[in-house]
Amino acid sequence: MVKAVLFDWGGTLTPWHTIDAKALWMLVADECQVGEELIDALLAAENAAWVRSRDEHLSATMTDICAAAGVALTADLLAAHERHWEPHTYTDPEASEMLTALRERGLKVGLLSNTLWSREHHERILARDGVLEKFDGAVYTSEIPWTKPHPEAFRAAMDAVGVDDPSECVYVGDRLFDDVYGAQAAGMRAVHVPHSAVPAHQVGHTVGKPDAVIQRLSDLVPVIDDWRG
Repeated sequence: MVKAVLFDWGGTLTPWHTIDAKALWMLVADECQVGEELIDALLAAENAAWVRSRDEHLSATMTDICAAAGVALTADLLAAHERHWEPHTYTDPEASEMLTALRERGLKVGLLSNTLWSREHHERILARDGVLEKFDGAVYTSEIPWTKPHPEAFRAAMDAVGVDDPSECVYVGDRLFDDVYGAQAAGMRAVHVPHSAVPAHQVGHTVGKPDAVIQRLSDLVPVIDDWRG
């Protein structure tokens, strides 16, 4: 039985974009008058956070990134970072109808995202795209100690939607390590959306074998219907 469908956010509910992280930090630094010598420090701190997520499954925040780089996280810097990222945050056009269809079937719908960003920022994005109210619960790893694929991250997502049994949950994501391997290790079924060019330094040690593969979000509902019987 399936009672809940949980989603990754970036690269799954949003189309994948390959980002030049250094160029983005350069834009932020120029706008906020951060010294050029600190751009590489910010980039290194961000990369280190994702390596730590991959290897130790420990979370980080924007505050942590800036502190590690020796940069003050001012309101202006945070706003500039969010603004330059905004073109890469738009929800897949197929997501809204798909989420509605799952909820119409009485399923809980949740979100579990490995992220440096705050809940408030994610909710602004989801509200902007008209999908915030389509989720019964959400977990952002910036608020908890762990990241995917740690089983505690998946358990937190289950708690957020009020489901106790992982075998009744399906996780949908674009990464074979964080999302597929992680969800299955936590006792869930996993659906892979293989449309993301995951950076090499974020690829984990294990490739999970998904229970299903879909090429677009609109393909998910028939898979869930089949599993519901």
